[in-house]
Amino acid sequence: MMPAAYVLIVEDEPKLAKLLEDYLRASGFETAGLADGREVLPSVKQRRPDLILLDLMLPGRGGLDVFKEVRAFADVPVVMVTAMVEEVDRLVGLEIGADDYVCKPFSPREVVARVKAVLRRGARLAGSPQDPPRGLEMDDERYEAMFDGKPLDLTPVEFRLLKALASRPGRIFPRAQLLDELYADHRIVSDRTVDSHVKNLRKKLDDVRPGAELVRSVYGVGYKLEL
Repeated sequence: MMPAAYVLIVEDEPKLAKLLEDYLRASGFETAGLADGREVLPSVKQRRPDLILLDLMLPGRGGLDVFKEVRAFADVPVVMVTAMVEEVDRLVGLEIGADDYVCKPFSPREVVARVKAVLRRGARLAGSPQDPPRGLEMDDERYEAMFDGKPLDLTPVEFRLLKALASRPGRIFPRAQLLDELYADHRIVSDRTVDSHVKNLRKKLDDVRPGAELVRSVYGVGYKLEL
């Protein structure tokens, strides 16, 4: 029997922490809880969790600082939990490398679903790090892409967009990060430029696999590729 995945819950609201713990344990996870940001690093060094649910607003040490400290020595999947719904806060959380985020108030079932999705994604990446996303082949030298065995007639910008999204399937990429991937000369363009390129890329992917909705938007944040 496979051991239960171990989730470290870092949340200073006792009732919410207990609720998350109950739902995760009911779904077969092993859990531990911390309420102070200063306790996270020693805990992770003592026992490496399979995933951390990390609140941004913590006593002792803030969630973003804790995240950076943990990622300095361990590539542990992290799902940010925040009551700050402003776009800048959500972007910061993802741009530094968080695997996902949830905003308060939330459904505990949604949190469990996101935890499972992040762990499944991590298992796929760990199990076959050299495998390309299903059905997708990309030739960097020729800027050519094949999807489900059919050629995609992509512009260079669309190719770079697809390449960026396909580098981490399921990961949310903020628009600002995608712009850096699309334009190496860092020209000044609107964030909405990405939306236009995504629209064109979606159409070309949909021509090959109709109705699949492979490039999905995450409201207020950016885009991700689901293959």
